[in-house]
Amino acid sequence: MFKRVWKLAGSLEGSGLDAILVLQPENRLYLSGFTGSSGALLVTGEKAYLITDFRYLEQAKEQSPHLEIVRMQETLPDTLAAMQEKTDLRSLGFEADYINFKLYRTLQEKLAGVELRPVEGIIERFRLVKDSAELAAIQRSMALLDEGFAHICGYIKPGMSESEIGLELEMFLRRRGAQGTAFPFIIASGPRASLPHGVASERTIRPGDVITMDFGVVLDFYNSDMTRTVALGKPPDKIKEIYDIVLEAQMAGLAAVKAGVPACAVDKAARDVIESRGYGDYFGHSTGHGVGLAVHEGPRLSSRDDTVLQEGMVVTVEPGVYLPGVGGVRIEDSVVVERGGCRLLTHSPKDKLIHL
Repeated sequence: MFKRVWKLAGSLEGSGLDAILVLQPENRLYLSGFTGSSGALLVTGEKAYLITDFRYLEQAKEQSPHLEIVRMQETLPDTLAAMQEKTDLRSLGFEADYINFKLYRTLQEKLAGVELRPVEGIIERFRLVKDSAELAAIQRSMALLDEGFAHICGYIKPGMSESEIGLELEMFLRRRGAQGTAFPFIIASGPRASLPHGVASERTIRPGDVITMDFGVVLDFYNSDMTRTVALGKPPDKIKEIYDIVLEAQMAGLAAVKAGVPACAVDKAARDVIESRGYGDYFGHSTGHGVGLAVHEGPRLSSRDDTVLQEGMVVTVEPGVYLPGVGGVRIEDSVVVERGGCRLLTHSPKDKLIHL
């Protein structure tokens, strides 16, 4: 944590900023190790402060010994105003995509003579490449998903609702140690599988249904993400056809992931397969995204992101084909970018459409 904070402090040199205010929860956690729900970081070129209220003072001292702990006054703007002279604050950067207009106006009023300047992506760029401790936490989170998939495949029976399946999967994963879910689980069956984000409904599973399950958990504050598509009995021939196409596209995407390759090249590798089979219009989302303290973070494996992949990044590869009225297929794995390729973090079977 100490190195991360001073890396940010070092970035202030030549920026024209005296300090950066950090409020975005994942950024705050990344820099401080503080897990409380209320707090802000003020990082100057010489010192870093964690501002929090009475409820979290003891916790903050334990979790963030590398920071000076400041007890919040009535409000954060009031506290910053009281610190203004001590920190010689004249120009303050803030997270442009997180602070709302009301807080911005209040900061303007309270911090007389301080220039407020929006900054974007500074801390997020630090977070792109994971260190060994982060990778270990992500690996543990991902391993739970493989256990969950094996369990739920033995649980699904005709007549169950999507919601019932989603609840069982969540409870199993929580019993295995998950802190929570990374997002509302997507359990989409039959024709509903054409909904890329079809969260679990009360629809009952029937013989012949395809079932797409996209799920992830939080463990040690790091997220995981995986998708598998299975069938209950014999699915329609069209589903079997697009499953093979999506699998081929996903394998092409995985083969393209390696350090030095732009993110958009991975998207193109997967997308080219689907387009060549005539289903390009039915694959309307990006091929993947970064995973870490947030389940969706940079880089994006899309045609619009030319970020060069680096060793230690964690990304998903998740092409899909979605046919209205018929169903859909998505296959997703999370991987670590390495020098000559990538390393799978999720290992559940996918080489052929599983029939439950």
